[in-house]
Amino acid sequence: MGYELRAVIGVTEALRRAVGEFRAAKVVELEQGLAMVPMAEALFDEVADGTQDAALGFWFLPGGFGKVLARWSTAGPLAYVEAEYFGGVGRQRAALWSHGVLSLGLSPAADQRNTRAPTAWPARRGGLHAACAPAGERQTSSARQQATG
Repeated sequence: MGYELRAVIGVTEALRRAVGEFRAAKVVELEQGLAMVPMAEALFDEVADGTQDAALGFWFLPGGFGKVLARWSTAGPLAYVEAEYFGGVGRQRAALWSHGVLSLGLSPAADQRNTRAPTAWPARRGGLHAACAPAGERQTSSARQQATG
């Protein structure tokens, strides 16, 4: 069994306020006050500006979308994540924007196959969950990350 994930993850209310400029952006509520905006093909086409930004090593990050994510992050921290797994083998990338800037980019080599335990994966390292947690839960999430990370 496999899966693919390409999405922006952040605090629900901050994402709802931020995505209004794009018709194709759909906010999907998750648990703990978080939500995600899947990077569907329609959204990709709507946000792409024709530039290329391969610095973070993402496979599906539209050109120019890093600038959009920086702008969105002024409403609250958010992460852009990509993962692709099949049969327990795969790859992933994650980056965090906060206060209008890229604050954490996690990007192992583009061709690296990730077979490590889930706690070692990029989206779990670096406190992405803690950074995107609602304000009242950030300390608890951070402490939990340190205990498990």
